[in-house]
Amino acid sequence: MKLSQFKFNLPESLIANNPAEQRDEARLMVLHKDSGKIEHKIFKDVLGYFDDQDVMILNNTKVFPARLYGNKEKTGATIEVFLLRELNKELRLWDVLVDPARKIRVGNKLYFGDDDLLVAEVVDNTTSRGRTIRFLFEGTDEEFRRNVEILGETPLPKYIKRKATAEDKERYQTIFAKHEGAVAAPTAGLHFSRELMKRLELKGINFAEVTLHVGLGTFRTVEVEDLTKHKMDSEQFIIEQKDANIVNRALEEKRKICAVGTTSMRAIESAVSANRTLKSANDWTSKFIFPPYDFSIANSMITNFHTPESTLLMMVSAFGGYENVMNAYEVAVKEKYKFYSYGDAMLII
Repeated sequence: MKLSQFKFNLPESLIANNPAEQRDEARLMVLHKDSGKIEHKIFKDVLGYFDDQDVMILNNTKVFPARLYGNKEKTGATIEVFLLRELNKELRLWDVLVDPARKIRVGNKLYFGDDDLLVAEVVDNTTSRGRTIRFLFEGTDEEFRRNVEILGETPLPKYIKRKATAEDKERYQTIFAKHEGAVAAPTAGLHFSRELMKRLELKGINFAEVTLHVGLGTFRTVEVEDLTKHKMDSEQFIIEQKDANIVNRALEEKRKICAVGTTSMRAIESAVSANRTLKSANDWTSKFIFPPYDFSIANSMITNFHTPESTLLMMVSAFGGYENVMNAYEVAVKEKYKFYSYGDAMLII
């Protein structure tokens, strides 16, 4: 398939700048993939589509406050540093993006916080905006993390046209987040409230957890018309045996298995055994899913509404059927559903 087949007109007013007042009261579009039928619901109505012993697969990654603002030595210019991933814990080496990049060269020192709580030195260039930096910090890892927590901002995506607030610290995080390492939230999971989780549990729904640390590569724009030539960035994922067992039992019993979010789907599709069951893993994946694609594990999925020409829209189209999904998106625009991280949700069943 071609990139241009995933174009659609998305008015800027439909990009959500704030979350729904209550997590589970965002709107929910239900798309039936066999018939293409569409229903309009509220997210907590998801309860009505699953039964005893069905499984939901959740991504339990935790977003860390990845956006820091520092000053360049000598000039004092303000620099935004976006922490992507830790390369070496002992040496405190990090992969980062810097802005404005033209001002940041190897050897420059950056100072963070009023009393220089953290200081970093640029040690390498990686891409046009990418740098490797080393934090010059003598304390323990715990103290270092605490300082990042004090200085860092919730890494709201750039298209949310406002500064991150204290509320975002809680709302741009799923209630089941456990393992720190993501620079963006697995957004389909943001709709689950504690009350809804309890009600799903009481109904007999089982939860399996996976960890996929969302990197910025998930949102990297596709710049090639021929999709086979697009390369995804690698993201680390972990699937424990006990969670694989929950999923495999449901597979055997032909239950509904729902991947909550494109990140959960990407993780499980990166760990399929030769006999098409889920295996435990601790690995990196650069899997790019676009139509046509034969899914092995999940038979339903919950996802947000994604932007035109994104790899996320491509995966959803592969799962729900290209025509079905593009038609559903047309309906979503007409019905003024909210798009992207803080937007509304879609259940494909």
